[in-house]
Amino acid sequence: MCGIVGYVGPSVDETALDVVMEGLARLEYRGYDSAGVALIDGDGIAIRKRSGKLANLRSEIGAHPLHPSTTAIGHTRWATHGGPTDNNAHPHVGGRDRKLALIHNGIIENFHRLKTSLVDLGHTFLSETDTEVAAHLVATAYESTGDLTEAMRAAVAQLEGAFTLLAIHADQPGVVVGARRNSPLVVGLGEGANYLGSDVAAFIGHTREAMELGQDEIVTITPDSVSVIRFDGTPTDGKRYHVDWDAAAAEKGGYSSFMAKEIDEQPHAIGDTLLGRTDDAGRLVLDELRISEESLRQVDKIVIVACGTAWYSGLTAKYAIEHWTRIPCEVELAHEFRYRDPVVNQRTLVISVSQSGETMDTLMAVKHARELGALTISVCNTHGATIPRESDAVLYTHAGPEIAVASTKAFVAQITACYLLGLYLAQVRGAATSETVASIMAELGAIPPKVQTVLDRMDRVREIARFMADSRAVLFLGRHVGYPIALEGALKLKEIAYIHAEGFAAGELKHGPIALIEPGQPVFVVVPGPDTPHDLHSKVVSNIQEIRARGARTLVIAEDGDEAVVPFADEIIRVPAAPTLLMPLITIVPLQVFALELATAKGLDVDQPRNLAKSVTVE
Repeated sequence: MCGIVGYVGPSVDETALDVVMEGLARLEYRGYDSAGVALIDGDGIAIRKRSGKLANLRSEIGAHPLHPSTTAIGHTRWATHGGPTDNNAHPHVGGRDRKLALIHNGIIENFHRLKTSLVDLGHTFLSETDTEVAAHLVATAYESTGDLTEAMRAAVAQLEGAFTLLAIHADQPGVVVGARRNSPLVVGLGEGANYLGSDVAAFIGHTREAMELGQDEIVTITPDSVSVIRFDGTPTDGKRYHVDWDAAAAEKGGYSSFMAKEIDEQPHAIGDTLLGRTDDAGRLVLDELRISEESLRQVDKIVIVACGTAWYSGLTAKYAIEHWTRIPCEVELAHEFRYRDPVVNQRTLVISVSQSGETMDTLMAVKHARELGALTISVCNTHGATIPRESDAVLYTHAGPEIAVASTKAFVAQITACYLLGLYLAQVRGAATSETVASIMAELGAIPPKVQTVLDRMDRVREIARFMADSRAVLFLGRHVGYPIALEGALKLKEIAYIHAEGFAAGELKHGPIALIEPGQPVFVVVPGPDTPHDLHSKVVSNIQEIRARGARTLVIAEDGDEAVVPFADEIIRVPAAPTLLMPLITIVPLQVFALELATAKGLDVDQPRNLAKSVTVE
């Protein structure tokens, strides 16, 4: 889950250090335990690295300037092996002559055995990381081959686990070599310069032309060339594509935080994900899917696999998918899925949900599902990511780059994409008429302006959040599609405000959690609309009465015109009415804003919460 950047280019206008530091700034959301750079100068390899955020590295470079260079690599770290110290920061050097520098994303599972062998051969280690093992392996192989690409190939043949590696060598200026297995790496294609990054954000300020790399591939870049081979040495070609957003999309644009900006971008994220999904006849068309309609008609079970916020998006979508398709739908935590011997076969559709498309737990779940013969579809926000490539088909969300660690706009885009997928399945299988599909699509199309209405009403929510900045615990209740929204609201508060928060199904309250209620305990309640089937509205109103009678401070999210909640709410947060299954796209917004404002009032960094990284690329 670390951020990595590589660059080779001409010594004109910008030095390699400038390019790499800019890339690290865009990637700091991927890891901020430490940061470092290595470049080739006239004296060999020059390295600067510091624990802490990127500002610490800038100070180090300011105190100890580097010579101009045309070749450099850079890294922002989220610690796995070894604590966040200066010694454990990347890059690491290898070889007795210390002419090689290497950075790494992922986990090398057999590093301890390899390290023991290297120590027996006389190698000295300066860190506690698994990465330094790879540096010594590549450097040792270089002593035999004299070629960095071949040295990388020899080294990766010894490694087990998930990794992206980038290396430079003092004897080969103008060359950066990268390798990837189960970890992200993308190539940026420039004119007289080329780039490597764990994300296109690493080089988006310089080029929007990119190249995907496949599994178990090694890439070598020079200023004028890009060559790719498989780990077995056979040549291959990467897949080129154009990035449809620019550097401005990854900047704050005047907002106080990326999270604030991304919350405000949610109407566009939903609208853009819906855009262009129907043909002239009004039928739903998902051009990105590569699974035949006949295969989809054979599906008799759906399993959604995801982690964290993406899992809650799957829980939300389950209600609509089952309602529209009449196919049983399970929602699994990806990191549990393959360890419980799931019942999956050729008639099972496994839908993976991941903003980055690199979530290691989810990737492993997808691979396991394919081994069992299931059809696999990825819902993803990142073009060219690993999970879509490992799946039979992909449905891309169009939320644009999400930089803040706590997901907001990707969450609503994921729900929207899952709704599209559910509707498409219903259409293909004849479970919904074309008129029904067209009607629901029209209702979905009306959601973005309703989300904007909620955003325009948030002043009181911000006031409440500031007033509650000293709260020690907050509870969230919901029923039906409101239940996963309660879970997500609690998660947002945990992630960025470090407050104990729990989400519960409101009907479960009387079975135990009501014991948590004491005078003054704040409780958010997501109330279904008055027209929700099975009289759920009145049941939730009864839940509000139960907790208020025991002293809870009730903060109620309710539709415009719902007067039944008024006598029992200490605060009412009004949202526009919408069909029940689509309400989560609206009701989540106040909870996001509340968490953001409360964390801000506490003086916390909402974009980079402690102990978290944007993309979890280790299992």
